[in-house]
Amino acid sequence: MANNLMNTYGRLPITVDFAQGAYVWDTDGKRYLDALSGIAVCSLGHAHPAVAKAVSEQAHMLVHTSNLYHIPQQEKLATDLCKLAKMDSVFFGNSGAEANEAAIKLARLYGHKKGIQNPQIIVTDGSFHGRTMATLSATGNRKIQAGFEPLVQGFLRVPYNDVETIKNVAEMNQNVVAILVEPVQGEGGINIPDADYLTQLRQICDDNGWLLMLDEIQTGMGRTGKWFAHQHAKIIPDVMTLAKALGNGLPIGACLAKGGAAKVLQPGTHGSTYGGNPLVCAAAQAVVDTMSKEKTPAAAARMGTQLVKGFSKTLAGQTGITDIRGLGMMIAIELDRPCAALVKLAADAGLLINVTAGNVVRLLPPLNLKDKEAKALISELSVVITGFLNHNNEEAS
Repeated sequence: MANNLMNTYGRLPITVDFAQGAYVWDTDGKRYLDALSGIAVCSLGHAHPAVAKAVSEQAHMLVHTSNLYHIPQQEKLATDLCKLAKMDSVFFGNSGAEANEAAIKLARLYGHKKGIQNPQIIVTDGSFHGRTMATLSATGNRKIQAGFEPLVQGFLRVPYNDVETIKNVAEMNQNVVAILVEPVQGEGGINIPDADYLTQLRQICDDNGWLLMLDEIQTGMGRTGKWFAHQHAKIIPDVMTLAKALGNGLPIGACLAKGGAAKVLQPGTHGSTYGGNPLVCAAAQAVVDTMSKEKTPAAAARMGTQLVKGFSKTLAGQTGITDIRGLGMMIAIELDRPCAALVKLAADAGLLINVTAGNVVRLLPPLNLKDKEAKALISELSVVITGFLNHNNEEAS
């Protein structure tokens, strides 16, 4: 069959035919345990009955009208998200990148309203915020930016988990209006900062009149064992972005704001044709309702601990493993060497995983993973990793 798609993805030779829960089946009938969840998207698993029912019922009633009119499904979802996050207002878009674009625009407009002509946003090394021009400019990965110059200006980059550098910036730069940071870096390798990192950032922003903007695209919606990762630090941001798991596969992004930040964007300053249409909001509402009913964030906390302990036991003493870490169901197995080949080896063994930062196995399983599935993931992936490392060690010797 001819393929007229742009060559923007290095795809595995797998064509997924259907899926259920934590498993997907390809067109040859092979079953895979999905430990990636569509990159932290299908956090309730595939074909969840509550989500499927909500989408089907809404599709038979109304899919789209545009934001020229009131959308009850959108307003209800915004109310529930604000209650969960203790925020005041929401803008809905179609993706995480769009949610971060909204946050960046909000911060710039916030700065201009304060009389700052060249507003700047502090971002961090190793971050990932999206692939639009503004969000890739904010991203701390040169590989993603290469070839797309000139980049969007107005971003100051600092090391992740480094508060002192930000304090120095505060003393030297009067144009800073916000900090944009991930509570846990996902694409950067599941980098978990010090326990007081976000607390200190909150204080710095309060002291300087900056907005604390948290990119919870990957960490939000229960992934880390709380509804939102910043709740571990018991702080509230001024701006927070969501996407991925919010729609369990339906394209939706959200930019939430609180206090003065919630009033910055007004009619004419931002918008989206499809953003928050009835169909995607129905799906997202089903996600919120199901996670609330089933106490999914708490379940993710327990299962995440179980997975980290399991891998730590099965891979104990294995040469080549430098760290096994996690927060909730964001789990990393870090190796001392590049390990991209593990993605194909794991797929051959019936496991869907991801390698990020070159040498980190990133696991983002469904948050409602069953004990039997967790045990299978631990044992089978440990065999794959051990085989890969031992083969490498033999070749090196």
